[in-house]
Amino acid sequence: MGLHFHRNPDGTTTGRNEANGFTVTHAEEEEVKRQLYEDAGWEYTPPPPPVPPGFHRFSLVHDEFRACGFEDERYAGLRARPPEGCVPADRGCLALECRRPGKTLLDAVAGTVAEVRTEHGLVMNSLGVDKPEEWYDADTKNGYAAHIVAHLVLMAADRARRLGYGRKEVVRLLDATGIE
Repeated sequence: MGLHFHRNPDGTTTGRNEANGFTVTHAEEEEVKRQLYEDAGWEYTPPPPPVPPGFHRFSLVHDEFRACGFEDERYAGLRARPPEGCVPADRGCLALECRRPGKTLLDAVAGTVAEVRTEHGLVMNSLGVDKPEEWYDADTKNGYAAHIVAHLVLMAADRARRLGYGRKEVVRLLDATGIE
């Protein structure tokens, strides 16, 4: 069963339950989500309250391809002393649910990744985005699309390191794109 969401040009959101064709359009995206979840028989959890200005909410995940769980000994220090504003979470692997300051989401993520690496020797390599290819309309520098960008950059850095590429090669590739 698939639930699909689409932002319309008029600012409304349309959602559709592919299993039964139930479709709803509403001005509030969360209301569309609530109704689709209800129709699908799923539990709906409303989003948490917004974070204060200058703060960002995100999850950082240490996603290993090899079997390792939340209780892995490598995570003992991080579970005991997570960065300020982060709480360890068990997602089958170690995750940090964070609410951290930063000029942008990417700034907040970068600062947290650097702190975890420096303090605990772990490189967090994911934001836990399940389907990064599901790109919604680019919203703001700090919205869902920014989470996907941060997730893909962390994932790419991790994969590059595993293949033996260094910072210079990755930065050269980024520079080659012409991004300013």
